[in-house]
Amino acid sequence: MSTKTDTEVIIAGKVFTLSGYESEEYLQKVASYINNKVAEYNKVDSFKRQSLDTQNVLLQLNIADDYFKAKEKISELEEKLQSKDKEMYDLKHELIASQIKLESTEKNVRALQNETNENAKKIIRLETELKELKK
Repeated sequence: MSTKTDTEVIIAGKVFTLSGYESEEYLQKVASYINNKVAEYNKVDSFKRQSLDTQNVLLQLNIADDYFKAKEKISELEEKLQSKDKEMYDLKHELIASQIKLESTEKNVRALQNETNENAKKIIRLETELKELKK
């Protein structure tokens, strides 16, 4: 188990001490994300006119929206990954089946070549015998 990290961050101009088992860099990254959201919304006049409670709820809703969209994207990517894994599995099996078929075909080709060579030898032998008989 990693050690607990305490770090001071500034969110919306206020200093907070965040604690967790994540790295200080990660905690700063989280604070930066929140600060960016606050700054983004503070640019909107209608947001600034809302009460502090309403502003906080709107920020929370926006962050929850980001979370659910990210979660949905992860699900989509996991489904694509599973689909690609299945496709790769199927392709590997198809490749193995093709390799087996190729090996079998190569074996048959070698057997037919041997048979052709034997038949060619037979033809030569028979032609030789035929020439001897004609003499």
